[in-house]
Amino acid sequence: MNNPLNNSYGRVVLITGASSGIGRRTAEELAGCGFTVYGGSRRAVPIEGITMLKLDVCSDSSIAVAVSEIINREGRIDILINAAGNGICGAVEECSGDEALFQMNTNYLGVVRMLNAVLPHMRRQRNGLVINVGSVGGIFSIPFQTMYSSSKYALEALTEGLRIELKPWGVKAALVEPGDTKTGFTAARLYSEKAKSSEYGIEFKNSLAQMEKDEQNGMDASRVTKVIFSLIKSKNPPVRRTVGYYKLLVFLKKLLPARLMEFILTLMYPKSGAAERK
Repeated sequence: MNNPLNNSYGRVVLITGASSGIGRRTAEELAGCGFTVYGGSRRAVPIEGITMLKLDVCSDSSIAVAVSEIINREGRIDILINAAGNGICGAVEECSGDEALFQMNTNYLGVVRMLNAVLPHMRRQRNGLVINVGSVGGIFSIPFQTMYSSSKYALEALTEGLRIELKPWGVKAALVEPGDTKTGFTAARLYSEKAKSSEYGIEFKNSLAQMEKDEQNGMDASRVTKVIFSLIKSKNPPVRRTVGYYKLLVFLKKLLPARLMEFILTLMYPKSGAAERK
């Protein structure tokens, strides 16, 4: 079997969220290197060199159809990259339970559903690699984007446990934690219903404006793709890889008291003075 990049896993790759952002860039780069790439998205937008499939990570039946099609064509899935995701903003108080569930349904439960469908095939092969695309927001919670951070925190726990469970089967798993990345994620961000007329006023507006500025001035998605490539080339990938200048902050969190980290994050996201709120 031909293994592009001389990797240990194989050539057949399934990428969710492949119609845009990190998912699309990764799909295009892998296809250009000789991998057989299947991209999943709800709309299955055609992309040259990639077999796009209609795949909604919130639907077990949609996932089952897409995975079955790949198995019927290729007989295997060697690498699964879970890149589908969305973001909802608003204060915790102003996000309903249904809105929180909506956030978790794609970013966390979507990954769970993909694993339910793909891992039985990887275990039968006794080989495979799962790469979950998390976020530095899963290391420290971002104010007014706490539901998004919560979904990415959940991926941290999932990936750690998954690695241990899969060891006897020869299947590996790793997590990528990008920092601010310039993609369509910013424009696609959703507001909770109450956040549209938030009681948190200028604090919410200023923090959101800072997030958007950081994202639009962030790194190109190709930097995240390079890290994904490095994980594919590794026979024993690490638990997680942080991408971008937040590496320092992630490192400091291991050393600094929680209150000091909270203070640093407070400085990063602009707050108004009492006079400005009146």
